[in-house]
Amino acid sequence: MTSIADHTFQRPVGELLRGWRERRRLSQLDLANEVEVSARHISFVETGRSQPSREMVLRLAEHLGVPLRDRNQLLLAAGYAPVYGEASLHSPGMLAIREALRRLLKAHAPFPALVADRWWNLVEANDGLALFVEGVAPELLKPPINVLRLTLHPDGMAPRVINLGEIRAHLLTRLHRQLITTADPELQDLYDELRGYPCDQPEPLLELPGPGEVVVPLRIRAGDRELAFLSTVATFGTPLDITVSELVIESFFPADDATADALRELAA
Repeated sequence: MTSIADHTFQRPVGELLRGWRERRRLSQLDLANEVEVSARHISFVETGRSQPSREMVLRLAEHLGVPLRDRNQLLLAAGYAPVYGEASLHSPGMLAIREALRRLLKAHAPFPALVADRWWNLVEANDGLALFVEGVAPELLKPPINVLRLTLHPDGMAPRVINLGEIRAHLLTRLHRQLITTADPELQDLYDELRGYPCDQPEPLLELPGPGEVVVPLRIRAGDRELAFLSTVATFGTPLDITVSELVIESFFPADDATADALRELAA
């Protein structure tokens, strides 16, 4: 699996830090004020005239909101050992995390809920997700199952999504924001792929609400019914492991009483 680490860890730490600062649209003075050092020191670090300490690298990364995976690469580029582990979810030390995820997903039934990783590959899901994958091409359900590909692919959910133009624009906008935040080349590849999928509906250039709208609902066909869902996205608080920090929990809720009743009937 390709990550930003494979492309950047050979570059000087100052160059990497400057890239993260510019990505966050901060001046050297802005960052210096946040970290409580001089702008001159930030300049020296970025140009390689000063070698930052391990603590300074971590302080700068914290204030720049650098993901844990990429903080390790900053440390390596500065000549220090990584400090954040990356354990498999199937390792014994992750038992509590796995159990917490399964309890959460089970408690959300009969409404759909899923867990995905940084690249939107499916990690876990409850039985409610079966409603979404009905009729999806088998090759899209072979691991690793990418949630965004599954939603927008013409052989995936897309033909059943009533408001495909809106949902496509929403998901691509969300992925683009993540791409800007992480500069992850694998996310760039996914974004380019999804943008190439056909869509026979107009896509809004801006996510502007219509009359009475406060969120973009997902509307799908299920037999002769139209079901509508709202979704929330959650992450673990205070993660100290790369795997845990990158997990995303997406929970779907019925947007109306008819959808809630239909889901309960299907579950029964």
